Amino acid sequence: MRSLRPADFTVGWISALPIEVAAAQEMLDEQYSDLPQDSDNANIYTFGRMGEHNVVLACLPAGQTGTNSAAAVATQMKSTFRMIRFGLMVGIGGGVPSEEADIRLGDIIVSQPGKGYGGLIQYDFSKTTPSGFERTGFLSSPPQILLSAVAKLQARHSRGQSELSIHISKLGKLPKFARNQTGDDILFDGTYNHIKSNNCTSCDISKIVHREARMEAVPEVHYGIIASGNQVMRYGIERDRISSEFGGVLCFEMEAAGLMKRFPCLVIRGICDYADSHKNKKWQAYAAGTAAAYTKELLLVVPAMDVAKTQTVEKAMT
Repeated sequence: MRSLRPADFTVGWISALPIEVAAAQEMLDEQYSDLPQDSDNANIYTFGRMGEHNVVLACLPAGQTGTNSAAAVATQMKSTFRMIRFGLMVGIGGGVPSEEADIRLGDIIVSQPGKGYGGLIQYDFSKTTPSGFERTGFLSSPPQILLSAVAKLQARHSRGQSELSIHISKLGKLPKFARNQTGDDILFDGTYNHIKSNNCTSCDISKIVHREARMEAVPEVHYGIIASGNQVMRYGIERDRISSEFGGVLCFEMEAAGLMKRFPCLVIRGICDYADSHKNKKWQAYAAGTAAAYTKELLLVVPAMDVAKTQTVEKAMT
């Protein structure tokens, strides 16, 4: 395997879970040798190439999810790889299905500015005012070069030129990531809580939301607002209340808010549950794979020449 210098890497990819990093590693067109590491850098990296881009991958420490852990990993990555131009936060999330957004398990959510927000909100961050609590966790938009790439990819998808299924198929040799390992996609009414058991066999089937079957098995991509916080969202009523408060969010996750002020990035999430009490882990590997596959497709439309002209993360944050 080839070995490069830290200055050769321009894309920083962060994931929270080992299964998410495994999916990212499978997307690499070439994997490089490990680099010598400073003793004060606790991150463990994977190095490789996707298309024209040299990418450094990092995972949060085992069992340490959340915004603070993500911030620490991003800070160390930025200080070690000073030529990184932008970040990618890639992994799984809990979807928020609604009449406006027909979100299914395995679908992909991409943070995109809209509704007065930058694409990501920290829903559990607020301050006390004379009239009560006021939400203050409004975060900046993703880097312009990534938003331009998103627009280009949206146009391609609109013309039926998606290569998402091709990239997802790269994971087909690994049974853990296969769609047939996930089970059924079942959505319960948001007001109905799970009956305690290892699965939903005891839950009331009359509370299942009936949805039309899709014509194609390829996951759909949704663009909009992602809600980030330090707690797992696990109740449908709370999920829908917070979503309504912000005008409609597409998914909940636990790390990205820790990055945006230190490490400008685009957030990409594969939907593994519906952020309710019926959540389980059966869809996590497949959803991690769909998110990684979309991210690779996105990187392949970003010209390396444009990346070279973009400010480094370090300069952009000063």
